[in-house]
This record gives sequence, C-alpha cells and structure tokens, in this order.
Amino acid sequence: MPNIKPVSDLRNYNEVLKDISEGAPVFLTKNGRGRFAIVDINEYEKSQATIKLLTELLKAEKSVEKNNSWLSDEEIKKELGLNE
Repeated sequence: MPNIKPVSDLRNYNEVLKDISEGAPVFLTKNGRGRFAIVDINEYEKSQATIKLLTELLKAEKSVEKNNSWLSDEEIKKELGLNE
C-alpha cells in the first residue's frame, strides 16, 4: 500500500525520511493531489540506469531497422566463436 502524506508533514522531515526505503517511496500531496515522490537513492539510481539502458537499446534497434542489418543466428554464432 503506498505511503501517502501531505507535504505539510515535511515540517518534521525526519519522520517522513524514516518511512522511505528501497521499493517503498513516500508520496507527498499538495491540496489533496499527488505532487512529489521521495525515493531511496539506490532505487533512483537503478531507475536512471534502466532508463539509460532502454534508451540505448531503442537507439540500437532503430539503427538496425534503418540499415536493415540484422544478423542471422549463424552470423551471431560465428561472431561469438560458437561454431561447432
């Protein structure tokens, strides 16, 4: 269940920070609407790394499609030295 608190709880921010852990962000509301999320730094770094990886994979996929340069199974095995 999400941990939701009003932004006014930040007056006692140490209490809010105690509730944050990896996989359990604290969501802050302002005027009854979701406004901010506070996440553990490890979770943030993992999210950023995932976004970067997915961006690079998308660029690679677009490049391959544009140049029509997919490798066959045999070509991949040869590149990796897996020919039997």
